[in-house]
Amino acid sequence: MILILGLGNPGKKYQKNRHNVGFQIVDKIQKFFKFPDFYSQDFLESQISQGKISQKKIILAKPKTFMNESGRATKKLVENFKIPLKNLWVIHDEIDLSLGKIKIVKNRGSAGHKGVESIIFNLKTKDFVRFRIGIQPKSGKPKNLEKFVLKDFTEKEKKLLDRAIEKTIKAIEIATKEGIEKAMSKVN
Repeated sequence: MILILGLGNPGKKYQKNRHNVGFQIVDKIQKFFKFPDFYSQDFLESQISQGKISQKKIILAKPKTFMNESGRATKKLVENFKIPLKNLWVIHDEIDLSLGKIKIVKNRGSAGHKGVESIIFNLKTKDFVRFRIGIQPKSGKPKNLEKFVLKDFTEKEKKLLDRAIEKTIKAIEIATKEGIEKAMSKVN
């Protein structure tokens, strides 16, 4: 069983924010692979949907905690479903990558991402897979990051984001069929 966890902030207000790329991609995965609708699991502090990709059982999850507390929900999900950490795949925004770029990494530090930091802190390890989705604008890393990540994508940016979402879905499919290393070699 694989847990694919999208990071973001709950609520309509944040839905299309740059910081919610993880939620947006998990929503697209759910539709693309025709998983059932997400449902709330309060004791797991998450919304989840379960289905199969490449004959593998998959749990899609979106924590109902705010980004900085993502680790709390992640730990509950991992423990409840007995997910081996190599089967925890976290999808999140990445300010250090240009908008639209994707990089799959494992066993790496948070690079300052508060949601990832929270997961590392709660699980007491960094040994899990991350799909880092670039959100950095052409002008470079903004000075006020906290303000920037809580803004919605522009129309122009959405086109690049849509391509990144498609690439991520393909990478997930490759990873479930042929393993994470194969997906890394094709995407990175």
